[in-house]
Amino acid sequence: MKKILLGLVALISTSFIFYTKAQAQQNDNFEFFDTVINNHNQLFQMSCIPSAVEMILKYYKVVDFDFYDLQKQWQNKADGSFRDFDNKELYGITFSQKFVLPRDATFPIDSLFQTIEDELKSGKKVIISLPSDGGWHMFVICRQTPDGDFVSYSKLGSHTLILRNTKEIVKKANGTEIMTYSN
Repeated sequence: MKKILLGLVALISTSFIFYTKAQAQQNDNFEFFDTVINNHNQLFQMSCIPSAVEMILKYYKVVDFDFYDLQKQWQNKADGSFRDFDNKELYGITFSQKFVLPRDATFPIDSLFQTIEDELKSGKKVIISLPSDGGWHMFVICRQTPDGDFVSYSKLGSHTLILRNTKEIVKKANGTEIMTYSN
């Protein structure tokens, strides 16, 4: 009887730990959407790169919610890329550009997806460049769905963009760049 009781206690404790971790991750994703995405704007048509970086900085609370300095400096810079933030430390967070490769049949899509999954599992977000209206737009991947796809958020002015088919978009584009960070 004691063994059964101890077994039940162990099972309940283990279940509670997994439930708590799942709840923390779920709350973290809600917090990112609710507090960062909903309170952020992309100020200029071409400022999606610094806008995504600002969202990460706001998520880590190293800047205030009214921080738009990066976008104001960038404005409508048409020749910008992730390279402008590669190995750049901002407020204790260092950003890194990854998968700067030709977008063709040889692009290592599985490796890209695994890198994104690893970053998400470590509790981080990932900035990703996705095709949009003949150009590219930056999104922040916030989480992975139960079916394995990625949910990505962005802003266009004050309008929130949400993609739930990020992998499909990347596959159709034959790859893309991402930006990760360390803090």
